[in-house]
Amino acid sequence: MYAIVEINGQQFKVEEGRKLFVNHMPKAEEGQTVEFEKVLLIDADGTVTVGTPAVEGAKVVCEVVKPLVKGDKVLVFHKKRRKGYRKLNGYRHHFTQVSVKQVVC
Repeated sequence: MYAIVEINGQQFKVEEGRKLFVNHMPKAEEGQTVEFEKVLLIDADGTVTVGTPAVEGAKVVCEVVKPLVKGDKVLVFHKKRRKGYRKLNGYRHHFTQVSVKQVVC
């Protein structure tokens, strides 16, 4: 059984026991239970239910494993040829790691 759920503006395929890295949730604390109710699709043993836009009464229950995880460094390089202009910036995206406990139909 799996579901497609929207979390912080992104869609994820979730199954029970799976761990996900979602966009950072500032108010999340370690061990906290979080429910996501915007379930777009559910596949229960071959029976597919598609929501319009969300499936009524469905939700995904997750537990926060790590509230702040830094992603890989992304380098942004700007250059204008023949002008001597070069600029290098970098950042690390912040994520929250959650573990899927239950998919409720």
